[in-house]
Amino acid sequence: MDTAIQELGATPLRALVFLTALTFAPAIIMSTTAFLRIVLVLGFTRNALSLQQMPPNQVLIGLALFLTYFVMAGTIDQIYSEAVDPYLQGDIDERVMIERASGPIKKFMLEQTGDSELALMVNLSKVPVVGADDIPMRVVVPAFITSELRVAFSIGFLLFIPFLVIDIAIAALLNALGMIMLPPTVVALPFKIMIFVLGNGWSLVVGSVVRSFGGPS
Repeated sequence: MDTAIQELGATPLRALVFLTALTFAPAIIMSTTAFLRIVLVLGFTRNALSLQQMPPNQVLIGLALFLTYFVMAGTIDQIYSEAVDPYLQGDIDERVMIERASGPIKKFMLEQTGDSELALMVNLSKVPVVGADDIPMRVVVPAFITSELRVAFSIGFLLFIPFLVIDIAIAALLNALGMIMLPPTVVALPFKIMIFVLGNGWSLVVGSVVRSFGGPS
């Protein structure tokens, strides 16, 4: 009887914890998955083309989400089989589920985190570390985010170079023709789009960013 009452009282608390976790789900997805690098690279591509709202943010975010699932399919399947499915079957509780789910995520983040970023966060945290398993998530996550920002900005720099050359060429041509009042970006925009489409640019960008993770996990 007492056990049943305790379980009944714990139900609202579990629901509260679950709803709270849902509110943090977007931040968790952005901070611990491949989504961060992918959405940044897609954003850099749009800015390099000098397009403000095309494709719209919803399209870029949707593409980034599906590419994230593509890259992390193996990790997601492992989390479901080792943590989510046993929890739904009632074999484990929430604490064990979180511990099991954090394992594959932590492994993925460590594989993508640069040594310099990881060493920096370990040094700042002053946590004694013997091996990778000893590094807590509070150290791995900021190191992973910092590393993802570095990689994404490096890819973005490479994306801007060819479009910058087009802008410079158009600006020099307009200056030679004496059309100094005409903004070069207005004239360069259709040429950028044409070259990007003819070069199958979106496939190249998507392929490059997926291969930067070493392929699907």
